[in-house]
Amino acid sequence: MSDIAEIKIDGKVYEFPIITGTEGEKSIDISKLRELTGHITLDLGYKNTGSTKSAITFLDGEKGILKYRGYPIEQLAEKSNFLEVAYLLIYGDLPTEEQIVTFQSKITKQTLIHEDMKKFLDGYPSRAHPMAQLASLVCSLSSFYPESINANSSPEAMDHTIIKLLAKLPTIVSFIYKKGLGHPLIYPKNKFDYVSNYLHMTFGQRTEEVEIDPVVVKAMNTLLILHADHEQNCSASTVRMVGSSDCNLFASVSAGIDALWGPLHGGANQAVIEMLETIKEDGGDTEKWINKAKDKNDPFRMMGFGHRVYKNFDPRAKIIKKACDDILDKLGINDPVLEIAKKLEEAALSDPYFVERKLYPNVDFYSGIIYRALGFPTDMFTVLFALGRLPGWIAQWKEMHTNKEPIGRPRQVYVGHTNREFVEIEQR
Repeated sequence: MSDIAEIKIDGKVYEFPIITGTEGEKSIDISKLRELTGHITLDLGYKNTGSTKSAITFLDGEKGILKYRGYPIEQLAEKSNFLEVAYLLIYGDLPTEEQIVTFQSKITKQTLIHEDMKKFLDGYPSRAHPMAQLASLVCSLSSFYPESINANSSPEAMDHTIIKLLAKLPTIVSFIYKKGLGHPLIYPKNKFDYVSNYLHMTFGQRTEEVEIDPVVVKAMNTLLILHADHEQNCSASTVRMVGSSDCNLFASVSAGIDALWGPLHGGANQAVIEMLETIKEDGGDTEKWINKAKDKNDPFRMMGFGHRVYKNFDPRAKIIKKACDDILDKLGINDPVLEIAKKLEEAALSDPYFVERKLYPNVDFYSGIIYRALGFPTDMFTVLFALGRLPGWIAQWKEMHTNKEPIGRPRQVYVGHTNREFVEIEQR
C-alpha cells in the first residue's frame, strides 16, 4: 500500500506523505501544501482536519470506542477513581500507589483559594451565570500566581501550576454553587478524597458535617471520569489554540471554559432537562412529543439522543446509565420530570424509529438526570462538566507545550470586496 497521496493541480502532480496513527487512522500530511502549490484547503469547522498528533485520547465514533492513553473507558469507569484518571491523562501512565498518594497530598495542600477571590464572588450580580463566574475566576488565578504566567517554565514549575489548578477548581465550583443559594461558603477538609471533598463543600453546612453517601461519591467519580477528555473537541482545541501563543495554563483553561459554555458543546445536558421541563409543563404526554420528534416537518428535536461523533451507542452512556439507575434507586426520588425521562429512554431503546437511526440516549441525557437528582440547578450542569473536563484540558495544554507545537494560525478563503476607493463622508 502506498504511503504517498498525490494531488494534481493545473496538470502538475504533488506528493504528500500519508501518516497512520497507532489505531490505524489515516491522514494526509499537507503541512507544505501552500508552500509547494500556493493552495490551501477549505474545511469548515475543521471536520476533516487534524490539528495535532496526540497520544492522549482515542475515539472511534463508528465503533463506539473511547480510550484514555490506551485504556478503555469501561475499565477506567469501573476500576479507577477520578484522580487516578486525571494523573493518567496528564502524565501518561496510571499512577503507582506511591505516586497517587503523593499526587493526592500535593493537591490537598493547595485546595484553599486566596480570600480576596471571595470579593469577586461578592461583586457578581445575583443572576450571574455560573459559567461566567467560573471562567472569570479561573482566569483571575493568573493574577494571584504571577509566577505561573510563564508557560515555558521548568517542568517542576509547570507541575506546580497544574497541581494548583486541579486543587482549586473544586473549591471555586463549590463556592459558585453556594453563592447562588445565598449560603455560607464551606471550606475544604484535608481528610476527604478529591471527589468527597468537593461534595462536602457543595452540600455541607458550617454547623454540622453532612454524611456523604458512597453511592453519590461513586456516581460523581463516574461522571467526572466520563467527561475527563474527548479528543480534539471544541473546548480542547480552544485550550490548545490559546495555549499555542504561550498563554499561561489558567487563561488557556478559562478560554476552554468559555468554549464549553455553548449549548452545542457542554450545555447539552442542561438542554435535556429544559426539554423534560417543557414536556412536563405541556402535560407530560411523552407519546405526543415522541411523535413530534419523528415528524420531519416539526422543528422539535429530542435533546440527549444520538451524538455527532458516535454513530453507534455512546460508550459513556452505557456506563452512566447504571450510575443513573443506582442514584435514582438509592435516593428514591419522586420527580415527574425524571419519570418523563424514563419513558423517553424506554421509547428510544425500543422504538424502531430511534433504533434504526441509532438515536440512543447519550451521556448528556443521563448526566442531566443525575445532576437534577442530586439537587443541582440546571445552570450548574455545564460547570460540573468543566470540573470533569479539567484533566483533559491540562493534558492537551501540557502535550502541546511539551511537543513545542507552533502557534495556531488557520488560513481563510477571502470572499469580500476587492479594491474600493475611499469616499469622504459628506460625499457618500
